Amino acid sequence: MITSFNDLFAELKAKGIRKRMVAAWGVDSHTIEAASKAADLGFVEVTLVGDESLIAKVCEEFGIDAAKFRIVDIKEELKAVAHAVKMVHDGEGDVLMKGLCSTDKFLRAILNKETGLLPPKGLLSHVGVLESPHYHKLIFMGDMAVIPQPDFRQKVKITGYINSVAKAFGVQKPKVAFIAASEQMLDSMPACMEAAMLAKMCDRGQIPGCIGDGPLALDVAIDRESAEIKKLASPVAGNADCLMFPNIESANVFWKTNTKLVLGVKQAGMLVGTKVPCVLASRADSVEVKLNSIAEAVAFVV
Repeated sequence: MITSFNDLFAELKAKGIRKRMVAAWGVDSHTIEAASKAADLGFVEVTLVGDESLIAKVCEEFGIDAAKFRIVDIKEELKAVAHAVKMVHDGEGDVLMKGLCSTDKFLRAILNKETGLLPPKGLLSHVGVLESPHYHKLIFMGDMAVIPQPDFRQKVKITGYINSVAKAFGVQKPKVAFIAASEQMLDSMPACMEAAMLAKMCDRGQIPGCIGDGPLALDVAIDRESAEIKKLASPVAGNADCLMFPNIESANVFWKTNTKLVLGVKQAGMLVGTKVPCVLASRADSVEVKLNSIAEAVAFVV
């Protein structure tokens, strides 16, 4: 089982996996550096769509051989983003990556009904992967970036996405914790009630291929000692692979708390529900986060 991003890099290399990645408005140093490292590790062939002069300037400044990329020279940001998405739509790429463009422009192109990447009646969501020095394995989680207040049916779909990404990392039967403010069944908290329903759907195979439990407070989901102290008997508590949060606020705060306050944490994130996985890192994210996110997307294509 893959327990770190370094394990993932080694796994992709050992299997000889190499996918085509298209970067939309890939003109900034972090995107180009991450794409370069991914190309050097051997798991992507990279097309950068954007202003060739800006790309050349970054490559020269950071000592990157621009010849390792295919460059589609488009000077205007919006046109570059639209072209990159259309390339993937037309089968010229296996993974899409957001470069320096804003998220709204990136999503607008993905959601275009004619040249976009979301199937009819599809649900766009976001799955993050977290490697923490304080946890014994990777954590897969959602949705911290797209759906503000998922309804019950959307939660079922998002759980399936998280489950699928975990399996792409080699987790045969992911343990999914449905997070709420308490592990008690409190009818005053809708998140608790829905978590229990989702867990029962896992039990009955309506959300297949995983073991689910909820409601679980975050402490008992990822800390064995907390579960033991609270005398909580659960196949998931203290050993969760996946965290399904009740809303975007809780997921986003957890994600960013780890980003800013946990020394040594490593992260990755991508959009799912689209025809191909789409790397959606913040423009301010580090080269490492973007490299990890590329690897996550490549693993999910396989």
